[in-house]
This record gives sequence, C-alpha cells and structure tokens, in this order.
Amino acid sequence: MDGKMLARLGAVVFVAIAVTATAIDMARKDEPSAPRPAPAVQPPADPLREGQRRCQQLGEAAASDAECLRVWAETRDRFLGRTPAPTTPQSSEGR
Repeated sequence: MDGKMLARLGAVVFVAIAVTATAIDMARKDEPSAPRPAPAVQPPADPLREGQRRCQQLGEAAASDAECLRVWAETRDRFLGRTPAPTTPQSSEGR
C-alpha cells in the first residue's frame, strides 16, 4: 500500500466512526432534565447577624464597644453550643 491509499482508508474509517457516533447519539432517548431548584427563600432576620455586621463595620473601635463584646460573647456561645448565661440585673439597693 502506498501513502495515498493509506490516507484515504484512514479518512474513510474516521468518517465511518463519526457517522456511527452521531447515529447513536441521535437514537438515544432524551432524558427528562432535572427540575429547576426552587428560588432561595430568605431566612428570617437574625439580630445577632446584624450586630456582627455592625461590629465588622466599626473596625478596631469594635474592640472597645460594649455592644460588640456582648455580640461576640453570644456568637461564641452559639458556636460552642452553650446556653447563654442568664443576665442578672445589677442593683445598688443592698449596699
């Protein structure tokens, strides 16, 4: 076999494989597409998250802000699964 004949034979084999693959793909039944996910529902507003955002915007000043310290303590308790300590009202009646 010379080079031209081998090139023609290769081309014919390539075309035959391409036609076969196309026929198989077209004969395949179309599977129903997966249903689209429902639109995301907004979770209810979380006051702790809002406090965290506020403290984040304060930057370094948040380290001395009493509200931010409370928010961070509550966040830590929530993360660790602790129940928050009950807050006792401070009164000066007994002294």
